[in-house]
Amino acid sequence: MAACSQAQDRAAAPAAEEQGIASWYGASFDGLRSASGEIFDSAQFTAAHRTLPFGTKVRVRRLDAVGSIVVRINDRGPFVGSRIIDLSYAAARELGMTDPGLFRVALEILENAETVDPPQNSFAVRVAAFRNPDNAQRTRDRMQEKFGAATTVLMQRSGEYWRVLVGNAATQAEAETLAAAVRKSDEAYRSAFVVRLGQ
Repeated sequence: MAACSQAQDRAAAPAAEEQGIASWYGASFDGLRSASGEIFDSAQFTAAHRTLPFGTKVRVRRLDAVGSIVVRINDRGPFVGSRIIDLSYAAARELGMTDPGLFRVALEILENAETVDPPQNSFAVRVAAFRNPDNAQRTRDRMQEKFGAATTVLMQRSGEYWRVLVGNAATQAEAETLAAAVRKSDEAYRSAFVVRLGQ
């Protein structure tokens, strides 16, 4: 009977949506406007994710130790290809990850994305980001020649920078295929990754 109960518990447990590296950002960003339009406050339990709709609640669980926390997505990032979520300082401190800075985590969506934000069925590939707009323009032109639709987007987070985006895919799977092609096209673009458009 106990074995049956344990099996049911395992079946009922939510599956991790995503696993990878978590990083954090803190007080130096306080007062700046996040991608959702909110003013960033490092004391709140919030996080940046590349594609999850703003307002989505996510449980972040450490894979190397006991501990988890629930955060609300209100920003876009991280802007490093190997990382999957960027936590506020308060959330990182709660998980005990402020000193090493990086930890492997699993993400579980607690509040279904579709119930928080209207579905956004448009994705692109973030190729690179530049402080110099001329460099961004040159990269955009190169991407247009190779892959078609490309654009530059001005962002403001710890100063101005320009993102170069390629494509306008209806599904994330299509965008992932394009991202693989962009990464393969040149060593300089090996960190290209998929982002959700319009947020």
